[in-house]
Amino acid sequence: MRGKAPVPVLSAVFLLAAALAVPGCSGPQDSGPGWTAQPDATPSPAGPSAGSGASPAPATDGASATATAGPSPAATAAAWKTFSDPAKTVSFELPQEWIAQSVTPDEGTLPGALKIEVKKPDGTFMAALRTGLPPSAADCPESVRKPYTVISSLPVDVAAAGGEGTIPPRMVFRVIQGSRFFGSYGITNVVGGAGNQACELRNVVRGPAGKGDWSFGDLVSLKAFAPDEKVAPAKAFDTLDQAAEYVEGSADFANVQRMLMSLEIKN
Repeated sequence: MRGKAPVPVLSAVFLLAAALAVPGCSGPQDSGPGWTAQPDATPSPAGPSAGSGASPAPATDGASATATAGPSPAATAAAWKTFSDPAKTVSFELPQEWIAQSVTPDEGTLPGALKIEVKKPDGTFMAALRTGLPPSAADCPESVRKPYTVISSLPVDVAAAGGEGTIPPRMVFRVIQGSRFFGSYGITNVVGGAGNQACELRNVVRGPAGKGDWSFGDLVSLKAFAPDEKVAPAKAFDTLDQAAEYVEGSADFANVQRMLMSLEIKN
């Protein structure tokens, strides 16, 4: 079993991904001691807690992020396996009982794109690895921006697998404030917005020129949902404290964190 999973250089992974037909998983691996990714530096002290009507505390998406929550607990799955595509261009670890399956890429993705969904045995969606995503630069008028808070931010060694971002790649859990606090996790090298104000939070890594962006998380884009909108697979909380408790105490989050941070993208 690995600690931090190093990620080799990406070159033609997205073109080679067209060969993906059916997923493959190696045999189970002993989980060994408890595993949790730790930041390279001690997290900054938590900001003041906020209720449903309070403004989130200032934070950043990068290495100096103000963490409302402490380090996540160790992953709790008893055994792990490794998913890899037939071309062996991407791989990641997941709990033995979880299911990784190749599905049809989203409409509008670039040629050679892939989409791999990860679910629990009961069908609960946990995350998806998506490649070949077209770059997005939607307008975000100041009048419609919403405050957001970075609850957790840990470095991920996928710098060589991405293009030019605004921050080094991080595995983040961020919440945006609307009628409630809506949360989402994923890998990104893009800051949500200036002054912790955004219209959407994109869990994407800018890809190399001509390859498109890629995403590994529950949502590609998180927004402040309207009261009558479907929220899942995003999470909804009444307070920032509840969001912090989810990061600190959820076994699912601990397992997802290990899974996302184990991602390897090869030549």
